Order: sequence, then structure tokens, then C-alpha cells
Amino acid sequence: MEAVDRSREQAAPDGAAAESTLAELFEAVFERGRDVSPRPLSVAQLRAVVALDRHDGVNLRELAEQLDSTPPLVSRLCDRLEAVGFLERLPSARSRRELSLRLSDRGRAYLRDLRARRRENVEALLAKMTPAGRAGLAAGLREYRALADGESAGMP
Repeated sequence: MEAVDRSREQAAPDGAAAESTLAELFEAVFERGRDVSPRPLSVAQLRAVVALDRHDGVNLRELAEQLDSTPPLVSRLCDRLEAVGFLERLPSARSRRELSLRLSDRGRAYLRDLRARRRENVEALLAKMTPAGRAGLAAGLREYRALADGESAGMP
């Protein structure tokens, strides 16, 4: 039986078919962003680096909560980040028994470079879009973000 590539098919812009098409489009955009690459990091390590950038100085338990993982798994993940020079474990100002996790200068530089490359990639594609396409995309993404922000704040 021959495999059929349905990645370019367009569904009717109504109801569940439109939602499925939009979900597939988001997935394609995210996958393309991964091409700009988290190397030398795994996806889990990259998530940790981003979390540490947002929440500098958290302890292991807090980072595990942010990553929806367990402290033992996050500890091993931090071991690997420390081994590549992206993470520093420092004494906590709150307690002598815990460590504070921080991105190293190398980790911050890596994240800055990754974000710049991803931004350049997105900007290059946006430049190819029509003005009407960019305006429609911007309006849709503003609405999507408002809804996502509302859900993350515990709103329905």
C-alpha cells in the first residue's frame, strides 16, 4: 500500500476541520523552529534552559514543578547542563540546605543566539507574506495569545 502525504491538503475552513488544519499548521511552524536547532541540547534540556532564563535562581524542586517532572529526573538533566557549561549550582540565599540554579554566561549566550536565529527565520518567512496575510496572522495570533494567557491564569 502506498503512503499518501496529506501535509499540503487544505480542509474546509469550518468547524473541526478548520481547527485540525490550524493545529497542523502550528505543528509545522514549531517543527520548523526546531530546525533552527536546540543543538547541543535535547528538547527537555532546552525547556529547562528557557525555564531558568525566566526564573533565575530557582531550586531543583521549583524547576521540576515548572517542567512538570520529578526532582530526580531534573537533577540528572541539570547534571548534563552543568557538564556542557550552561548551568551553575550556587548556594541558596534562602537555605543552606538547598542550591540555587542559574544559567551560566555560556547558557545565556546560547539562548540569545538560538532566539536570534529563530527570529531571523520567522522574519524571513513573514517578509514573503502579503501585507493582508501578515495582518490576518497578527490578528489571529493576538486573539490566540489572549485566550492562552487567560487559560494559563486559571480562567475558562
